[in-house]
Amino acid sequence: MIVCAGRNERFQFAKEIGVGLIESSINLTKICLFNRPEFILFIGSAGSYGKHNIFDIVESKSASNVELSYVQNLSYTPLDNIIEIGTNFTKSEVIVNSSNYISTNKELSKEFMDYNLELENMEFFSVLSVAKEFEIPAFGIFVVTNYTDENAHEDFVKNHNLAMQKLITYLEEKNIIKAKEAK
Repeated sequence: MIVCAGRNERFQFAKEIGVGLIESSINLTKICLFNRPEFILFIGSAGSYGKHNIFDIVESKSASNVELSYVQNLSYTPLDNIIEIGTNFTKSEVIVNSSNYISTNKELSKEFMDYNLELENMEFFSVLSVAKEFEIPAFGIFVVTNYTDENAHEDFVKNHNLAMQKLITYLEEKNIIKAKEAK
């Protein structure tokens, strides 16, 4: 099953699960309870902490929920804040960080890379958490729309349409979807 956030990231071939950590976890849980998929593929946009360029396509099976206050040593959590589905975590695996907030400070955002976090997407941690709970294989494919800096929102808006088309083209080239499904 292919899922996406929804709102301005809609695809005819994907089920919308909602934006952010809460909406996506509630709605994906409902899907898994009442129509359990064999696998979950989450697709969407991501912001880059600096390693990836605009319009890069990145696949991942690892997500985190790390807030800026954590990397600044201003908070802690008793919860596991990194999750991965599939093979054992390796340094080469891209970890997508999730939060209900979008980072807009370039210098602070670079600190996420010290934790091996490379991208930011609001829903992916929830998707992998639900998939793990239901023992469903899952992964994500992301297209970078912006850097996590003061222009994050403006760049996201400016690049979004082309980025979504590039993501669709990638899914077609990988035979994940057929060209007719994307219409």
